[in-house]
Amino acid sequence: QVQLVESGGGLVQPGGSLRLSCAASGFTFSRATMSWYRQAPGKERELVAVVHNTGGSTDYADSVKGRFTISRDNAKNTVYLQMNSLKPEDTAVYYCNAVGSLFVSRYNYWGQGTQVTVSS
Repeated sequence: QVQLVESGGGLVQPGGSLRLSCAASGFTFSRATMSWYRQAPGKERELVAVVHNTGGSTDYADSVKGRFTISRDNAKNTVYLQMNSLKPEDTAVYYCNAVGSLFVSRYNYWGQGTQVTVSS
C-alpha cells in the first residue's frame, strides 16, 4: 500500500517559518522524483518545489526561490519543505507528490494535503 503522510502544517505569522514533512511508504522512495505542490482557494494547483531522483537536484517556483528549500532523506523515506520568510500569499493546502516508474508502468502518488496559513 502506497502512503504519503504529511505533517508540519499550521498557522504562522508573516515572516515566520515552517517545515513540512512527507513520510513515504509502499514504493522505492530513492528512485522517485518528489515534489511539493500547493493550492489556494480559487486558484489552480501549482508546483512549488521538486527534488529529483537523479543526483538530488532541485527546482523551485519563482515565487518561493530563496525562501523555500526542498530536501530528501532516503534513509528515512521522507521529503521535507523548509519554508522561511513566509508571506500571506503562501497560504494554501500543500500536497506531497511522488512520480517514477516500475518497468514500463509510470506511477503518480499524492498525499492528503496539509494546510499552511500565514496570517497575523
